[in-house]
Amino acid sequence: MGYFEIFYAWVKVHMKSVVGNFISEVLVRLLVLLLLFAVHWNWISKDTFIYCLSGAYFLQLLAMKLYAIYVKMPQLRFKLPHNFKEIMSYSLFIILSGSVAVLLMDFDKVMIPLYIKIENNALYSVAIFIATVIAVPSRAMLQIIYPITAKLMNENKLEELNDLYKKSALNLQVIGGLVMLGIFLNINQLYKLIPNDYSAGVMVVFIIGISKFYDVILGNNNAIILNTKYYRMVLFFGLLLVFMMVVLNMLLIPPYGIEGSAWATLISVFVYNTIKLLFVVQKMNLYPFTINTLKSFSIIVVVFLLFYFWDFNFHPIMNIVLKSILISVVYIYMNFYWKVSSEINFIIKNLFQKIKKLLQMKQEY
Repeated sequence: MGYFEIFYAWVKVHMKSVVGNFISEVLVRLLVLLLLFAVHWNWISKDTFIYCLSGAYFLQLLAMKLYAIYVKMPQLRFKLPHNFKEIMSYSLFIILSGSVAVLLMDFDKVMIPLYIKIENNALYSVAIFIATVIAVPSRAMLQIIYPITAKLMNENKLEELNDLYKKSALNLQVIGGLVMLGIFLNINQLYKLIPNDYSAGVMVVFIIGISKFYDVILGNNNAIILNTKYYRMVLFFGLLLVFMMVVLNMLLIPPYGIEGSAWATLISVFVYNTIKLLFVVQKMNLYPFTINTLKSFSIIVVVFLLFYFWDFNFHPIMNIVLKSILISVVYIYMNFYWKVSSEINFIIKNLFQKIKKLLQMKQEY
């Protein structure tokens, strides 16, 4: 996975991140999904699954390496660059801040068994995995936006950067909002497909889901900080977040269990992201929110209230499919009608034009 990231970084700096994103976010996940079904149906043992999982990540590396070479053949030079000290200093801080981020991903799972039964980790982990889906579209888009952000920062094009900041935040909010609604409004039916013992994690999905959504709506905020002279502040903010999470988990897990841990994460993430947001506003004079941000929030609230309190009387899978279609149609129409995002409206108009042309061609034949 480490070597995969090296080749992935190579294609990202050449503005060719779409294929790499597909390999990491879609291809490997499909392989793992197939392997899990194979374990479920007893086609392979759990030990074999681990070996196959390692093989899947090796295939990920191989595919990424071939594509990186296709984009541009790397040239090895055994010579230190002139700005070696700056590169090492920057790399050290990025590694440390990245280590803090990795620590935060699993820190709550480490603390839960210290105060309550370790079995609760299973409930918490399932809820976390469900809620994390909200951030998947943003990860895909940010992989494309990050190198563009670095380029604009390097060229000191602050007006274009501010425009990108607003567009990334708004479009990620609209897309992330749809994913979040799909999860929140179908969560009760989804848990009917999982053994009843796991249903205690429903509230955790809502709490962690909101924290992930707050991450999403900040757009390329993190990329802006990392590409300025203030990049060291990310490490400082991260350490502050770790401290908050430790203290809040200690206070909230004993009385509230896994929901307490979820609240600890939400409060910590809210404070952490708000500090970074205010830092960018004050230091760079860049703002991610517009009037359309409020429109998007209003649509999310309205759709949630419309669909949360009822379900079809069908099998959970059929219920989820039908309700998701209705949610998507209403949500997309409201965003289109209120002209929340010009980019999304442009895509929808183009799609309708293509459908219209296809229908006209069929009628002519």
